Amino acid sequence: MTGAAPAGDEGGAGTDRDEAGGRRPWDIRGWALWRRPKRFIAFLIIMEVLALGGFAAAFAGTPAPTAVDWVRFAILAVGATVHIQLTQRQEERRRSRTRTVLIDLIAVWVFPAVLVLPAPLVVLVVVLIRVQRWFTARRPAHNFVFSSISHSLAAALAHLVYTALGPHDWHSLTGLGSLREFLLVIVAALVYEGVQVIYVGGILAISSPHPTLRSVLGSKADNLLEAITTGLGAITAVLLVTLPPAVALMAVVTVVFNRLAELDQLQDDVVTDPKTGLLNMRGWSEAAERALNRVSRAGGDLAMLMIDLDHFKWINDTFGHPAGDDVLMSVADVLGEVTRPSDIVGRFGGEEFLVLLPDTDAAAAEIAAERVRSTIAGLRIETTDKRGARTTVTGRTTSIGVAVYPEHASTMRALVQAADAAVYEAKENGRNQVRFARRG
Repeated sequence: MTGAAPAGDEGGAGTDRDEAGGRRPWDIRGWALWRRPKRFIAFLIIMEVLALGGFAAAFAGTPAPTAVDWVRFAILAVGATVHIQLTQRQEERRRSRTRTVLIDLIAVWVFPAVLVLPAPLVVLVVVLIRVQRWFTARRPAHNFVFSSISHSLAAALAHLVYTALGPHDWHSLTGLGSLREFLLVIVAALVYEGVQVIYVGGILAISSPHPTLRSVLGSKADNLLEAITTGLGAITAVLLVTLPPAVALMAVVTVVFNRLAELDQLQDDVVTDPKTGLLNMRGWSEAAERALNRVSRAGGDLAMLMIDLDHFKWINDTFGHPAGDDVLMSVADVLGEVTRPSDIVGRFGGEEFLVLLPDTDAAAAEIAAERVRSTIAGLRIETTDKRGARTTVTGRTTSIGVAVYPEHASTMRALVQAADAAVYEAKENGRNQVRFARRG
């Protein structure tokens, strides 16, 4: 989770305030931490205690920084500060729109420190960055402290592993030696990422009532951004050692890259349903049309499932709308788990979902639909009732309509209409069943 942090207040426990409503972020007794579930508190404290051992191991026997180390530290500190100050507003906007993991690009400055600085200066780089990030984080102090410790420990342990493997002076590398050094850099990056996955991913998993791989580890786009950020950090390290003034170019690159990350997030927001994280109808329709065109050119099959939650209004009336939202999010998570990566899942509206199954005939579509129906029926959804008390929603059923291309329709609009008609037929015949569209 390179340069990643939990976005917002994991679990929504509120902020750290005094009785008059003023912020007291460093008053430990008033922290919202103590109002969190016991397992959350236990995990956080245990991991922070373990971090002390990790720091001790990383600092043991570390030589005093040299003048060259301090110069390199200063270059990274200036570069990171320029980056942070010039992108502060962008980061605030990105953070406010991010629901799970935020990739904040700091690895561009932290990872080179891992590779070329002694452990104390590595941690000092992280501390310098995190202190500046405090003003844009807008999170409870215990969350901020925990994520700061996870970043620092990840960097310190990655440095420890890297130095233990015996890296060579980069000025004297041969062709074969450079390959070995490149592999060591990859190992260091994996350690840096792995420690943050354990710390940040762990706290996100514990905080969420319905954790998924996406909510804990981020999307494919998030992970690609992490990999690119780490790669830029490695390049920064090479420049820092071989051509220090050129590190200034990386400050420019990171500002531009930060802007591109924000634009990518904005584009994703346009096609994403904010409640479930699935594609909205605009995003789903665009992706579905492209899939249909590919299948049509290849002369293949394609199936569509329209999934309608039975008696959804009863959930809202009985438990309240927040419970209904929890049901929708749980169903969305299930659809992500029981479908293939090539399937296109979206929210049609209200309590209805659409799943497009490329290269799927009628027999395979029926199996997929039954798998969705039975999985949703077996859900136990932890939520709250109208009074805020914890409760569990079970026994939710679905009516699913199936339409197959080209058997039932030849256009996307017609396929949606055919699947919708099949849903109504399923409901009229008792609900909790799968029905195929009638031939056009």
